[in-house]
Amino acid sequence: MNSILKGALFVGLGASSYGMLATIVKLAYEQDFTTAEVTVSQYVFALIFMIGLNLFIQRKQPQTATKKEVQQLVVSGTSMGFTSVLYYLSVKYLNASIAVVLLMQSVWIGVLLEILMKKAKISWLKITAVLFVLLGTVLATNLLKNELIFDLKGYLFGFLAAISFSITLFSTNSVAKHLHPYKRSLFMLYGGAIIVGIFAFSTQILPAYFQVELVPEDFISNKPFDFSILYTWGILLSVFGTILPPILLNKGFPLVGVGLGSIVSALELPVSVSFAYLILNEQVVFSQWMGILIILGAILMINWNLVLKKRP
Repeated sequence: MNSILKGALFVGLGASSYGMLATIVKLAYEQDFTTAEVTVSQYVFALIFMIGLNLFIQRKQPQTATKKEVQQLVVSGTSMGFTSVLYYLSVKYLNASIAVVLLMQSVWIGVLLEILMKKAKISWLKITAVLFVLLGTVLATNLLKNELIFDLKGYLFGFLAAISFSITLFSTNSVAKHLHPYKRSLFMLYGGAIIVGIFAFSTQILPAYFQVELVPEDFISNKPFDFSILYTWGILLSVFGTILPPILLNKGFPLVGVGLGSIVSALELPVSVSFAYLILNEQVVFSQWMGILIILGAILMINWNLVLKKRP
């Protein structure tokens, strides 16, 4: 029981770290930093830290990855980069409390991926849970209220971020699982950094320094890259977005199992909404909290059988 409680604490802290991201990004946007600057700064510090951590671990536990495994992890890691870019673009156009609800659509997208990729059985329990997630999403995003400012781009980016995040989770649980978690995380970070670098280069570096525009005007920033992001918000983004969560989740999931771990990791949703409410003063009405509770209940339904299997 102590190990399960310890594991739940690790998973809860990791999920809560993810939950802080949207608020931190919003605060960075308020200081006129761009999406490119936010994502690049997050990956710079994360890579430096993970390279150092892997050099230390390699001395104690030497481990070599094959060329094929490295390639698979790097390719899988590109979904991490897409998730960061798409999620932060969604936060740019929507309230942080709504963007995180859209990201949580990864719950039912993950179920769909499991059915398509692993030929998993379709159960009525999972179908019911997915319907509850969709119902909760309608309430949590306040879609039924007239005062909601519906920004199609923000919703589209949020939904695409959920798809990308689902692919990340699927890859994390299926690619080169025998390697040390930190080594796997580093190679996946390389893949994410490639996507973030391409995004920053095409949306800010080329327009600002070479007057070349390759993407729609909405995404272009003509101002030079502001390196002050590295020592302001970049450190926080790296710690709570790319460094702490993988370490904590990798420590926690083996102790609690996938079922209970998935339920505890849903803390990301209420933590993110609470931070948006307390720090950003975003309005969160009663129906939105009800929607969040419905989504959390649906996550419990989807993973209940796994929780029962974990019990002695």
